Amino acid sequence: MADALDSGPLQPRVEIRGICKHYGAGDTRVDALVDIELTVHGGETVGLRGPSGSGKSTLLNVIGCVTEPSSGWMQLDGEPVFDGHWLRRDLRKLRLEKIGFIFQTHNLLPFLDATENVAEAMELAGIPARQARARAEALLDYLGVSKRRHAMPEALSGGEAQRVAIARALANSPRIILADEPTAPLDSQRAGAVMDLLRRIAVDQQAAVFVVTHDETIFDRFDRLLQFRDGRFEGDAALPGVLAGA
Repeated sequence: MADALDSGPLQPRVEIRGICKHYGAGDTRVDALVDIELTVHGGETVGLRGPSGSGKSTLLNVIGCVTEPSSGWMQLDGEPVFDGHWLRRDLRKLRLEKIGFIFQTHNLLPFLDATENVAEAMELAGIPARQARARAEALLDYLGVSKRRHAMPEALSGGEAQRVAIARALANSPRIILADEPTAPLDSQRAGAVMDLLRRIAVDQQAAVFVVTHDETIFDRFDRLLQFRDGRFEGDAALPGVLAGA
């Protein structure tokens, strides 16, 4: 289900210049991110890998406007949002407008069925209930779980629940999707299926998709793979086979 796009293909969705994040001061200072420079376009699926504490989750939280950088500049979907300080007061609204989050656990509300879980994200953004439900059902169909639209989270398999969580992340047509270990609870076959979905979403929605992962079985699904160590990029590898559609 591709949304109508308001900009052409390969538009920068995330632009970062000199982003740093540190905690503490003096001898206790910890540099979580050091002079990060990054541009990611619509249609790209980017993997973030590295040891625990290397900075990958911190970068995800900075892009998600959850963690405030210590310095630097950042633009999301064409809008400058950070330049030494946040340029928007209402970061919650910014996240609702621009960003979809997918987590290691699906975090579905246990008292709502699949459709209601997806619709809830839209209703929080002010979309009327009937319109939200119609889009929720369309998204579940797009992700291949329309037959489970009335199922409660406890009745869903791990793969089904993650697809519903992805539908929820897509609810407000974000141009940036941030996924933190989305395949960790899945076996290799289901993990590959979820990553194939995320790649398709990146292209269909012209979104920039970021995935923090330790799962080597899905590395071939990324357009680029960023290696982190000690808050810095150790490598930024383009994967030609993926870009060519292999």
